[in-house]
Amino acid sequence: MIPLSLAVVAEVVGGRVEGDGDVVVDGPVVIDGREAAPGSLFVAFVGERVDGHEHVPQAADNGAVAVLGTRATSLPTVVVADPQAALQRLAAYVVAQVRTDALTVVALTGSQGKTSTKDLLAAVLGEAGPTVATYGSFNNELGMPLTALRVEPETRFLVLEMGARGRGHLTELTDLVAPDVSVVLNVGTAHLGEFGSRDAIAEAKGELVSALGEGGVAVLNADDERVAAMARLTSSRVVTFGTDPTADVRLTELTLDRLGRPGFRLAGEPVQLRLVGAHQALNAAAAAAAAIAVGLPLAKVSAALDRVQSLSKWRMELHELPGGVVLLNDSYNANPESMRAALDALASMRDVRRRVAVLGEMLELGAESEAEHRALGVYAAARVDQLVVVGDGAAGIHAGGGGVQVPDNASAIAWLREHLDEGDAVLVKASRGARLDEVAAALA
Repeated sequence: MIPLSLAVVAEVVGGRVEGDGDVVVDGPVVIDGREAAPGSLFVAFVGERVDGHEHVPQAADNGAVAVLGTRATSLPTVVVADPQAALQRLAAYVVAQVRTDALTVVALTGSQGKTSTKDLLAAVLGEAGPTVATYGSFNNELGMPLTALRVEPETRFLVLEMGARGRGHLTELTDLVAPDVSVVLNVGTAHLGEFGSRDAIAEAKGELVSALGEGGVAVLNADDERVAAMARLTSSRVVTFGTDPTADVRLTELTLDRLGRPGFRLAGEPVQLRLVGAHQALNAAAAAAAAIAVGLPLAKVSAALDRVQSLSKWRMELHELPGGVVLLNDSYNANPESMRAALDALASMRDVRRRVAVLGEMLELGAESEAEHRALGVYAAARVDQLVVVGDGAAGIHAGGGGVQVPDNASAIAWLREHLDEGDAVLVKASRGARLDEVAAALA
């Protein structure tokens, strides 16, 4: 973070200082004492089970020099009534200070592919200048300001992944940090239970486009009619991507190698990704369109995409394990669209003995949950040689696709250890709550 005295922090957030107001915060702002570093500001939240103020000594041991909380602590503290609101105000202030030195803010949303696209874009922009981007999927009302607070005077690009679970959520985030470039990937069924319909999801995602000011750029998926229609929400310039012939950054000539890694052309420029799955080509097209929108030349963008070797943790991680088994760990999260994309990636792998899909429950699907799980089972059965369904919540996948159903992760691990053999390729995927990362870790 940019260096600020505690007195200035208090002025910005409307709090009062308890202790030394001359203490300078110049390290990361954290909400977990274990993540504090020299110069950190530790934000203490009080929840139903945990009181962050009790972890101030831990934060101090790791280098924190001050606290933002609701009461005085052993460290100099800015006392406020609402730490979350104060954190957000501080983030807005810090970005405003850095923005005078030519910081460009790129905000990105969509029902699926947000994190992969954000990772690709951050890698591309990172070759052009100092870049700060969202860690993993930390994209909510806490994650976004914590990311924004990592900017420093020399930061040129701030890439913010933004998630929404209802109308108005994206507006709340963009009111804090307005984007110069808004990227909307797609409108799918993730969080359908909260929104109620895809049209409602589209309305919420469109808030990111509506937030653009004069001189902004909307980057929209030409292949998704709901996203393409968002062009009417802004008078700003629009750049489109996709396979549609009208797309500004058009994806063509898609092929896959033996491990399912896509090669293709973007507006004529060749790209060969090191990532698995045909769907990553469209994510790369979105990242390329955003990079072009901020002024990078296409040739440099395509070359940078070629060099990306990995994404955030547990997202289409490819591991060639001892014993000749190939593991595709996509266990961070899941929805029907991303599940199908991952299954397609597994199916595209050549020169493998068997394709084994280990699938768990997809959460937050509301009334459509049973039907979506059954449909996914049918989809999986047509693409894999062995389906392993984990947990009662995923029973619909087994009902639709057959295979083996096991009650928990330990049972899945035991089954895989007994039945996997050299030459098998294994996909592990479910919503985060299923914790199938434990299965992937046991295999690896």
